[in-house]
Amino acid sequence: MKLFLDRRAALIRAVTFSAALAATLGLHAGAHAQAPANPTELRIGFQKYGTLTVLKAKGDLEKRLAPLGITVKWTEFPAGPQLLEGLNVGSIDFGTVGEAPPIFAQAAGADLVYVANQPPAPAAEALVVPKDSPVRTLADLKGRKVVLNKGSNVHYLLVKLLEKQGLKYSDIQVVYLPPADARAAFERGAVDAWVIWDPFLAAAERQLGARVIADGKGVVANHQFYLAARGYAEKHPQVVQAIVDELARLDRWSEANTAAVAALLAPQIGLDVATTELAAARFAYGIQPITPAIAAEQQKIADAFHALKLIPKPIRIADALPKSVRTAAK
Repeated sequence: MKLFLDRRAALIRAVTFSAALAATLGLHAGAHAQAPANPTELRIGFQKYGTLTVLKAKGDLEKRLAPLGITVKWTEFPAGPQLLEGLNVGSIDFGTVGEAPPIFAQAAGADLVYVANQPPAPAAEALVVPKDSPVRTLADLKGRKVVLNKGSNVHYLLVKLLEKQGLKYSDIQVVYLPPADARAAFERGAVDAWVIWDPFLAAAERQLGARVIADGKGVVANHQFYLAARGYAEKHPQVVQAIVDELARLDRWSEANTAAVAALLAPQIGLDVATTELAAARFAYGIQPITPAIAAEQQKIADAFHALKLIPKPIRIADALPKSVRTAAK
């Protein structure tokens, strides 16, 4: 009886989520009828983390879309800014990134739309130093070199950590490098600290003995966002719906099976199972539709980046939201 009730509860959550997402994307009977014919290929950008990478490993989306004559092409990117550059130039249709990349991309003119998000995962990103570093607190960073991937989620984490400590952005020397190059600089002592996310964070802790000075807990939310090229989302909403349906179902399984998730992810991301399991345990499961409240949080980040002149102009997050969310936010 308990198993039946658990399955029934899961089914209710799935139906409720699908209905909410359909409303968010404007999916209704008319939208299905008016949508153009399905494309023959769906191009997805992914990174070395999250449910989307697990979905790639399991192959569930391919099975879902095969009856529609749609194949799936997966392209890996080192970080969110590079992924959204790919979306902006038309090489992918859908992808997942953190909070900051969509803001930088929107400021650069990318025509993207927010589709859904994961719950906060503040422990999945952190500022770390070498194990023998004299740096013990955030205050010790003054005048030191801190490396990060420009425009990535950890960019905002650094801004907020400095603010919390009473330091200005100009009080440190920021070095911009993608994760692989940042790790190399970190290992050889060319920088004093590294602001990074999982699974790179987990790898730095386990393989290099990196010490966490501060993570995102109590500082940032660290949402993960799913985004689509606006033209693709508007022409093929039923395909976007299928992606998120599969992600929602996989999220429920992943939350209860982190060891199995690690076993699937490890060969995909090139890390050992123990390191991958550490990263998977810090991930937040339970995909959700975009809401006006989440959009408001994004707007605060965008405004902070503009105030620091990290983006060249102010942007309105509302311009990158589905029509239904823009209406609800008014």
